[in-house]
Amino acid sequence: MKCTRCKQKAVVALPSHNAGFCPSCYLEYFKRQVEKAIKAQNMFSFEDKILVAISGGKDSLALTLQLKELGYNVSGLHIDLNIPESSAEVRKTVEDFCTLQSIPLYVLEMKKEGLSIPEVKKRLSRPICSACGQIKRYHFNLFAKEKGFTVLATGHNLDDEVARLFANTLRWDIDYLSDQGPVLKEEQGFVKKVKPLYRLTEFETANYAFLKGINYSYKPCPFSKGASFTFYKKLIASLEQEQPGRKLNFYETFLKQGQKPFKLAASRKNSPLNACSRCGYPTSGEICGVCRIKELLAC
Repeated sequence: MKCTRCKQKAVVALPSHNAGFCPSCYLEYFKRQVEKAIKAQNMFSFEDKILVAISGGKDSLALTLQLKELGYNVSGLHIDLNIPESSAEVRKTVEDFCTLQSIPLYVLEMKKEGLSIPEVKKRLSRPICSACGQIKRYHFNLFAKEKGFTVLATGHNLDDEVARLFANTLRWDIDYLSDQGPVLKEEQGFVKKVKPLYRLTEFETANYAFLKGINYSYKPCPFSKGASFTFYKKLIASLEQEQPGRKLNFYETFLKQGQKPFKLAASRKNSPLNACSRCGYPTSGEICGVCRIKELLAC
């Protein structure tokens, strides 16, 4: 197969775009997809101070490097969850990457915050993935606000977004569907949140990471076994194999036609957020979810 752009030997085939690329043309394709996402969704400008949530996986590291190479002002924040089987290794991967790329990095240790994930798992009755996500979102947003970052960027790719959309549609969850999208505007104590990789699949970010020589963490979280998103991704991957391009079409059609009614329905239903009586974080109740978890662990 020849490269669609330069006619040299292709190393990456993308059936969804009916295209193939040599290494240099693929990196150009990847860059243009990120640029297109940023421009189409008005995510940020070169004047913004951008904090990237860096997990240590291929997506967050690929995003951080691409934004830096595009000339944006980026820093990274890694949350050390204190999981014995993975956290130390993942943290080192992140620290080595940021040192190599000269990217400022901040690290928050959940053990010091009284929120060590193994301890949370022992005490909490609901699924740990839900609580872990809540804790990470809380600290990413809080840190960004406190340190003066204007934008919080995450490495969610097209597969992540489609799996989430699929799950929320199965439940017809109005609140989550109203928030589904590559941009969440700054409001009610929340910093602007963006997903510049929403047009790119996990396969595409993996190829970018390989071609750029990014050393990322392969270590899966030992608590994530049986997560429903993994199952949904497999279903959607089967559909994509039969109908290339279906994932991107499904997601972009939702953004153009399906998102607005859910936003309207949610705006009618939701009441303004309050400040948590313990920490001041925006919440619908008197005490936010993370403070409730801390309260449970302190018993």
